[in-house]
Amino acid sequence: MSKKNHKDGPATIAVNKKARHDYFVEETYETGIMLKGWEIKSLRAGRVQLVDSYVVIKKGEVWWLGGHITPLAAASTHVTPDPQRTRKLLLHKREIDKLIGLIDRQGYTLVPVKLYWCRGKAKLAVGLVKGKKQHDKRATEKTRDWQRDKQRLMKITR
Repeated sequence: MSKKNHKDGPATIAVNKKARHDYFVEETYETGIMLKGWEIKSLRAGRVQLVDSYVVIKKGEVWWLGGHITPLAAASTHVTPDPQRTRKLLLHKREIDKLIGLIDRQGYTLVPVKLYWCRGKAKLAVGLVKGKKQHDKRATEKTRDWQRDKQRLMKITR
């Protein structure tokens, strides 16, 4: 499931396509994740889902909620895995302070956008987002369709 992009950059584990559809992603932050051993094994197998997860800030700490990491059947027998446990995200204090200000005062939300490997460690790209209205989604879809049709026309005329 994970793609190896040694020349192009980090290897992607999972992408939250729904985030780009439902939100305007203003900025992204690379965060570290506090994971357990069985979770790392599952990530290497590509058994993770970001779709309905979100990120919250509580008491100056950043937490990833609703991320589903499916445990492998061959995982350790003495561990009882919880696929949707709350996981702590690692950010610098100044980044957390900046995010708190943007979320509280300007109405932004934090959403996981992408999960990938960076120098052997799992990283989560968290997007600072604002919600799209229905007409925004239609406009984005219309633009995308027009770009696709334009490419087809250019291909035919060549």
